[in-house]
Amino acid sequence: MNSTNAQSDPSARRSMRPMRRRFVAALCGLLVAARARAASESAPLPTQFDPARDPAHDLDTALRMARATRRRVLAEVGGEWCTWCHTMDHFLAANPDLAKLRDENYIVLRINFSKENANQAFLSRWPKVAGYPHFFVLDANGHLLRSQDTSALEATKDYDPVAFRKFLLEWAPR
Repeated sequence: MNSTNAQSDPSARRSMRPMRRRFVAALCGLLVAARARAASESAPLPTQFDPARDPAHDLDTALRMARATRRRVLAEVGGEWCTWCHTMDHFLAANPDLAKLRDENYIVLRINFSKENANQAFLSRWPKVAGYPHFFVLDANGHLLRSQDTSALEATKDYDPVAFRKFLLEWAPR
C-alpha cells in the first residue's frame, strides 16, 4: 500500500494510531528526563545537611554561582539532628520576606556537621564554631567576611525577625 492509500484508507490510519501513541509516550518520557536533569543542574547545592556531600566541591559551585549572580555565599553549618536548624527553616517559611531577602543576596550553602561526617578538615579553614547552626558569610571570591553565631539572632524559642533582617542587610553585597 502506498502513502496515498494509507491517507485515504481509514483502516490504515487506525493501524498507525498505536505507533503514534508509542512515539508520543517516548517523546514525553524524554522530555521528563531532560527536565529532571535541567532541574538538578540548576539546583546543584543541597537543601538539607547531607553527610555524603563534598563541601569543597559544593563551595566551588556556590562561589561560581555567587560570582555569576553578584551575591555572597551564606555557608550554614549544621545537621539534620540540629533542632535550631529546623527552627530556622520554619522561621524562614513563616517569614517569606526574609527568605526572599536572603535568596536575593546570598547563595545558601549547607555544610553538614554530624557524627557521620564532621567535615573537620574542610571547616578548619574558618574560625571554630561554638554552636549550631552557624553562619559564615563569604564574598564571591571565597574570602571570609563574617563568622556569625546564630544564637545572637534568636528570640526565646524562635529567631528574631528584626535581628535576622539586620544581619542579612548588613552583610549583603552593595
